[in-house]
Amino acid sequence: MPRPPLAREKVLDAFESIVIADGERAATLEATAKAAGVSKGGLLYHFGSKEELAAGLLDRLDALTTADLEIMASAEEGPVAYYVRTSVMEDEALDRALIAASRLAQGGMVAAAEGLRNNRRRWQEAIRPHVRDAASLDLVMLLSDGLYFNNSLDVHGAERLVPHREELAALIALVLKATA
Repeated sequence: MPRPPLAREKVLDAFESIVIADGERAATLEATAKAAGVSKGGLLYHFGSKEELAAGLLDRLDALTTADLEIMASAEEGPVAYYVRTSVMEDEALDRALIAASRLAQGGMVAAAEGLRNNRRRWQEAIRPHVRDAASLDLVMLLSDGLYFNNSLDVHGAERLVPHREELAALIALVLKATA
């Protein structure tokens, strides 16, 4: 699979960063081109509209989710432990794409909300064979959502809302015991 052009990726990176930092309304074509260090014509060469930029971001999220699912499937610790552990954001590409898509969905973009729901279904389907029943699957998914949400609230470390390494390991052990 050929790599997308560097300028295209720079434009998507800029759009993603603006959406995360300032919201969808601030992510105009002009602001995105300026942040990417390209002309508006250069941006329009890759993305003909703001909707195409958003679609590009959702395609990026889909590709990152696919890569994450591949890693999850072969994780030595198993898919459930991997999923819970990686629910604590590390400012990785997948985290940024998820946050940006969430911001777009919160702004009313139906395609972003659908993309996020589809990704969640894909993670659920990967986890389902590794838990005993629907309630166990819900436990894993909702715990993960809570870790992710609380991690997003701990911006400057002012209040510890997410377990540290040892506590997270204990939490994962408890989840594995409850869902196996």
